[in-house]
Parts: sequence; structure tokens; C-alpha cells
Amino acid sequence: MPLTTASARPFPRLLADVGGTNARFAWQASAGAPITDVRVLPCADYPTLPAAMHAYLGGLNQGRPQAAAIAIANPITGDEVRMTNHHWVFSQSAVKAEFGLQTLQLLNDFTALALALPVLPADELRQVGGAAVVPDAPIALLGAGTGLGVSGLLPDRRGGWLPIEGEGGHVTLPAVSARERLVMDGLIQRYGRASAERLLCGQGLVDACAILCAADGVPERALGSAAEVTDAALAGQLPQAVEALTHFCALLGSVAGNLALTLGARGGVFIGGGIVPRLGDGFDRSPFRQRFEAKGRFSAYLQPIPVWVITSRQSPALMGAARALDADH
Repeated sequence: MPLTTASARPFPRLLADVGGTNARFAWQASAGAPITDVRVLPCADYPTLPAAMHAYLGGLNQGRPQAAAIAIANPITGDEVRMTNHHWVFSQSAVKAEFGLQTLQLLNDFTALALALPVLPADELRQVGGAAVVPDAPIALLGAGTGLGVSGLLPDRRGGWLPIEGEGGHVTLPAVSARERLVMDGLIQRYGRASAERLLCGQGLVDACAILCAADGVPERALGSAAEVTDAALAGQLPQAVEALTHFCALLGSVAGNLALTLGARGGVFIGGGIVPRLGDGFDRSPFRQRFEAKGRFSAYLQPIPVWVITSRQSPALMGAARALDADH
């Protein structure tokens, strides 16, 4: 969709990146202005999304926005939005009316992140294997945090990109070893199905560690968060935590390789979310890359595809949300 002149776009803007755990808000005062006043609000502290929006705007002292773009960890299929990994439910039209917005754009959080990929600076990326990209080839994106987000970019053959808005994080989890199947069986017993997101997220790390402890007859340690499991694994304090993190990295590689094959993502694969960047160089030494390429006759196809971990300090989805507003006008 062609862009209009900057003056035709509504400003100032409220931008948001809403996940299952935190909502990140920011402000853009005018066309071409930087994204400022980033603030992270825990979702659990607010009964509704509008309540969190009011809290942010009340502390900003910038007046009311004319437009808002909200990237949210959820499919957008109609006026009502019901979050998958949090209890917030809201009507888009009601939010637009409550805040007196000229424009309200809702989009999946990983679609917003995908829109930001072409403008991410090189110093906010760390490459994990592969070689160089094929110009104008599709790009894949996935990332683990509270859930597992999946998106990508398809070239429009006119020098631009078309973002993918789907729910690829809920595909069935693949397994290639007896221990991985043991974890899958445990997830099925707990949730009825072992989707990729059930393991490749923060709660999935906690569940996998507990399932492995139970299978090995080891008293379960009080590791109640992904951070605690990750810290125990990186410090080598609990073999089952080490194994859970190893399975996490390996299966993320399998899912990423599947996505790269599905999209023909020779333009590269990007990994966002909060978990992988926290692993640092340990992720580079994990089974991720080996499993990414372990696709039989198509291993040679995947070997040159570069994978980048997104290491940005500020959520790039906020820039993607702004770019979505630009495209909408």
C-alpha cells in the first residue's frame, strides 16, 4: 500500500508491544521523530489493556495521541481480541472510542517485529552459522518468550516486503530421540497436546525440567521460572536443567529449520524473544545449528542460510508498529 505524505498521517502516536508478561509502551511525536519514552509495565499489574494504556499516558504528560499501533501476542481475527497467554480481553472499536483515536492498528507482535527487520542495525544482531543472504529472498522470524512467535517477510518484487501474520508457534512439536519423546509425552499428559510453544517458551523450560526430574527419580528443585532453570543450566547445577535447556535449543533448531524450508527463507532466519538472547554464546555452542541443518536431502539447502539472534535493548516491535501505521496510510 503506498504511503501518503507525512502530514496526512495522524500524530502523535502511542506505540505498544504487548506480550503475555509485559506491555511495552512508547511515544512518537511526529513524522520521522524518534521513538521515545519507552516504559515497560507488567501485565499482571493491570486488569485490562486500557488500564495499562491510561497508566502509561498518565505518567507521560504529553497529551492524547491521535493514533495508536498495538503489537500484541495474539491472532487478530476480528473486533474482539482475547489474549492466548494472558487474561486481557478487549474490543478494538471500544478502545478506539475510549481514547478518541483517529486511527487504531492492531497486529500480531511478531508481525510487527518482522516489519522492523529491514531496518535493524547490524550491531543489534549476532550471527549463528550460515553464510550470506540471497537478495530478495524470503526471511523467517521466530522467538521464544512467554509464548513462541513466528512470522516472516515475503518480497513483493517491487523493492518492499509483505509481512506474514500467522500462528506457526502452535504447530506440533517434532522429536528425534527417546528423551525428547519423554518430554513430549509429559507435555501431552499436562496439556493434551505437545505444540512447539508448549516447550519453546518460558513455562516450557520449567515443565521440561520437572518432567525430566520426575523421570529420573530426582526430587524436583524449586525452579519456578525460565530464568531459574536457565541459570541452573548455565551454571551446571542440575543435570535435568542442563538437559531441558539442551532440548529447548535443539527443538528450536528443528522448528526454525522447518520454517526456513517452508518459506524458502534464503534471506535469513531471525530469532527474537526474551529467552535466546539471554543465553549469550552458550546458544551458539548448543545443538541449535546442527538441528537447524539436519534435514536429510535438504541439509545442503539450509547450510548457507544465516541465522541471527536479535540482541536489541529496546523492543524492535515498537518500530514495526510505527511502520505498520505508515503502511496503513
